[in-house]
Amino acid sequence: MRSITKFLAATLVAGLTAAAQASDLDVSDWTKIEKAAADQTVYFNAWGGSENINAYLEWVGGEMQRRYNVKVTQVKLDDTASAVSKVVAEKAAGKNEGGSVDLIWINGENFASMKRQGLLLTPGWASSLPNWNYVDVENQPTTLTDFTEATDGLESPWGGAKMVFFYDGARTDKAGLPDNAAQLLEWAKRNPGRFSYPAPPDFIGSSFLKQVLSEVIDDRAKLLEPVAEVNFERNVEPLFAYLDELHKVAWRSGKAFPLNYPDMKQKLGDGELDIIFAFNPAEASSAIAAGELPDTVRSFTFSSGTLGNTHFVAIPYNANAREGALLVANFLISPEAQLRKQNPQYWGDPTVLSMTKLPDADRGAFQALDLGVATLTPDKLGPVISEPHASWMERIETEWRRRYASGN
Repeated sequence: MRSITKFLAATLVAGLTAAAQASDLDVSDWTKIEKAAADQTVYFNAWGGSENINAYLEWVGGEMQRRYNVKVTQVKLDDTASAVSKVVAEKAAGKNEGGSVDLIWINGENFASMKRQGLLLTPGWASSLPNWNYVDVENQPTTLTDFTEATDGLESPWGGAKMVFFYDGARTDKAGLPDNAAQLLEWAKRNPGRFSYPAPPDFIGSSFLKQVLSEVIDDRAKLLEPVAEVNFERNVEPLFAYLDELHKVAWRSGKAFPLNYPDMKQKLGDGELDIIFAFNPAEASSAIAAGELPDTVRSFTFSSGTLGNTHFVAIPYNANAREGALLVANFLISPEAQLRKQNPQYWGDPTVLSMTKLPDADRGAFQALDLGVATLTPDKLGPVISEPHASWMERIETEWRRRYASGN
């Protein structure tokens, strides 16, 4: 009994210590934040699978060093969940300060999990950043909700995402392109072996499943709530009926799948696939500029909408370089950083800023930006279909593997 009492007391003290640390951080006193951040090293845990994204983060690091004497070290991840696991382990060990993770590129279930477990820096810090005034919260509501989960100022947006399809106009007739998931299935039947998608849990592949599910489910509002096991099979039956038909006419008859988006991109360039898709409207233009795709590749979306979301950065509650992480998060939503990020020469990621809120010079720079020959203008991207609640992704991935992972 005595040991249990000691354990509970220690847990309480640790919790109070963490709360005190969070409360003594005054984000409104930016001068104090900048002074405290000097000489800090921010360990930015971010997906490391893209050379141009890694190069962009190197540029961010250079700017932070030059402006604030803050060093940014990218911890390259294959899966964001590994960074979340670090924070979970540190909290379990009572390490409520001096944590190994300072900043995480995050969204979806990983954010929901950290929020649920109290693993994030005090609510409201994101909306207190000086550059928050430029964020387009009015026309981009996904800057305030993450896969239906309210952000509550626990994470800061730094880029948009929208599902867009690509085709090579030299081989594929624009007039016959599909305009929704049902038409895509019919197109695939007329063009067997010319379409596929990466196998889940690849993010792009899972996003395709969510796009189809959003179109075929009887009531899309169901997807905005957590998965209910009592009617899960009935709700996803139309999705898997669709996939059963698609696999019969897909690349390699659905017995194998592209590894990821870069693999699909190569297959489009090599002529193995005729339609592919990505979650960045500028991907095709970037690939053309890099010589990875021919300059006849173009983009299209569905007029009824495609999946879209916002991705964020978050600061763990026990971050060692809290002030430095705040400076990085603020810089990431500066007009300068967002302009470079949207430039397809560097990344091509859509901005989260409102053009009407920017100073004239910055607005002019965005308007003059060449988005690339294959990039649709914002007014041509079509409506955004909201991401389902984060619980849906994991559940449909599990069901997909159960049905198809063996190749049957």
